[in-house]
Amino acid sequence: MNRIKTFLKELEAESVITRKMLGRIPTDKFDWQPHPKSMTIKTLGIHIAELPSWITMTLTTKELDFSISPYQPEDLKTTKELLAHFEKSLADGRSHLTENYEEVLDQIWTLRDGAQIFTAEPKADIIRMTLNQIVHHRAQLGVYLRLLNIPVPASYGPSADEH
Repeated sequence: MNRIKTFLKELEAESVITRKMLGRIPTDKFDWQPHPKSMTIKTLGIHIAELPSWITMTLTTKELDFSISPYQPEDLKTTKELLAHFEKSLADGRSHLTENYEEVLDQIWTLRDGAQIFTAEPKADIIRMTLNQIVHHRAQLGVYLRLLNIPVPASYGPSADEH
C-alpha cells in the first residue's frame, strides 16, 4: 500500500470518531473553557474540524507563513455549522489524497511566522502530524466533555459512557 492510500484509510477511520466527538459539543457551551489558558470548546472544535484541510494545504503548497497569512478561524455559531465545516474540510482533504500526490510527499513543507521557522519537514511527515493533531485535540475535547458531564463517545474501544 502506498503512503497516500495509508493516509486516506486513516483519515476515513478517524473521521468517524471525530464526527461523533464534534457532535457532542453543545452550542450553548461554545464559550466554555476549563481554564483561562485553555481554548474555548468552540475554538477547539473549530480547530479539530479544520485540520483535514491541512492535508490539502500541505500537498498543494510549499509553506504556511503566518506573517503573510494570519490564522483566521471560521466564525461558526452552532454545532450543526461546526459539523458542516468538518464535512467540508474532510471532503477537501480526502479529495487530495490521490495517487498523483504520492510523488510530492518527500518534498519539504515549512510552517513559519516570518523568519521564525516552526518546522520544515517532508510533506508526508506533515500529513502524519496533521492526523496526529486530530487525535490529540480530539482527546483534549474528550476531557472538556467529561468536565461538562457530557457522555464521551467510544473511540478505539468502549468509553466509560458507551460500552
